[in-house]
Amino acid sequence: MKNENWSWIGDWAGRRALLTPDRVAVFDNTTGDSYSYAEMDRRANRLARLLLDLGLSRGDRVATFSKNRIECIDLFLACGKIGAILVPLNIRLAPREVEYLVKKTDPRAIVYDPQLKEPFNNMRDLIGEREFLVMGEARVGADRTLGAEMRRLSSESVERPELNFDDPALIVFTGGTTGLPKGAVLSHRLVFWNSVNTITSWGLRPDDVQPLLFPLFHTGGWNVLLVPFYHMGAKTILMGDFDPAETLRVIESQRCTIVIGVPTMFQMIAQHELFEKTDLGSVRVFISGGAPCPVAIMERYWARGKDFKMGYGLTEVGPNNFYLPESEIRRKPTSVGFPVFHCDTKIVDKDGTPVPVGEVGELLLRGPHIFSGYWDEPEETAKTIEPDGWVHTGDLARVDEEGFYYIVGRSKDMFISGGENVYPTEIEELLYQHPAVLEAAVIGIPDEKWGEVGKAVIVVKPGHSLAADEIREYLKERLAKYKIPKVYEFRDSLPKSAAGKILKRELK
Repeated sequence: MKNENWSWIGDWAGRRALLTPDRVAVFDNTTGDSYSYAEMDRRANRLARLLLDLGLSRGDRVATFSKNRIECIDLFLACGKIGAILVPLNIRLAPREVEYLVKKTDPRAIVYDPQLKEPFNNMRDLIGEREFLVMGEARVGADRTLGAEMRRLSSESVERPELNFDDPALIVFTGGTTGLPKGAVLSHRLVFWNSVNTITSWGLRPDDVQPLLFPLFHTGGWNVLLVPFYHMGAKTILMGDFDPAETLRVIESQRCTIVIGVPTMFQMIAQHELFEKTDLGSVRVFISGGAPCPVAIMERYWARGKDFKMGYGLTEVGPNNFYLPESEIRRKPTSVGFPVFHCDTKIVDKDGTPVPVGEVGELLLRGPHIFSGYWDEPEETAKTIEPDGWVHTGDLARVDEEGFYYIVGRSKDMFISGGENVYPTEIEELLYQHPAVLEAAVIGIPDEKWGEVGKAVIVVKPGHSLAADEIREYLKERLAKYKIPKVYEFRDSLPKSAAGKILKRELK
């Protein structure tokens, strides 16, 4: 089909409101407000009119600087109606970093969270004169509020432009090899096909309920479950800042059926005193993403009789690319399973030649759910997307004789010690099994004799003590000598991203 200009492209709000207007779309756990699909459509229409009044149209950018709020979802739905591009900014970045992202994408308007007015005001001079709007009802200086502006506008459907599947829906920033973030362009095609892949492969249901634990400046916030849930007419609980006790309370009170987060979140939940007391009966499956999840964490949930497994994704593809059947979780706990319905996979060596079954190589992905490239970065785009559509993930993987895929680690995290490849994930998996280890990360450091050796950075559980010699002896029984870290450092905490991932680049 050459001309994919169907009228429904981007109008998630309007189409779902036609089908299930009275079903709850979002429950805002921070305010107690509940929003039906019909109400979400009315809000999106009002906000779309506001964007049009500000002079925005197809292809213009709208940036957000916000925690997870209902207005973030409103903006995604409104931008879809008029063909504007949503640019969520990472709220944990320094002012100079935000300046770089804003100048890179040149948004016509920036909408910010009043709870973040101080950091936002500190960067106004850096990002220049633009249309600034504040979420909610409270005025901040001379900036107009979304609440007041939306109330004065009609909730009737807006006249929509003719959009194409390849039009951008989102620009989501991800780390770059140069050290500067790169804006991954996520088209309407990616958003739609990721949703189709997730629904058809994961078995989502209209009566599913999820607590939204990923930030909405991360692809996980939008594409792991929020948009697929919107597609299905399921219910999302909009959570505030991550809190393990509150997450457990919401899982029980809202009868959540699917819970997705990063390993650090699940570690904190399992460590909380309420974990054993919370009724988890409604949960069909817990899924960890963002980084390899140690089996030691999974076992805490298995002990509660709950399915717990790993997923795999990245901003540039999907992000939902694999599915591990629940029946195989205990037999293949470190596998991410099989490719989702509409996704091609291959594992290649440095020359691009597919490797034999069981061998490690770089994972490449292809399908209708790949990104369009990096915003204003043609060279980086060409390095990542092959002419025939294969996307380099930068992740090392292997596939076993039964077709199950395993993510071994990031290619940039692998190090070579004495000529042997060492994969930190394998070592970290064992460290997490030690009864005194709360968190661990392994990196490669220079060594005159071996080229590189491993360094383990460890956080010890409260009430426990641990020494380097003890860990070394523990690993000797379980690992080849060249894989055992030579250096050990104990810390009170490990650096993490806003999405909860351990930041190895900061350790390095």
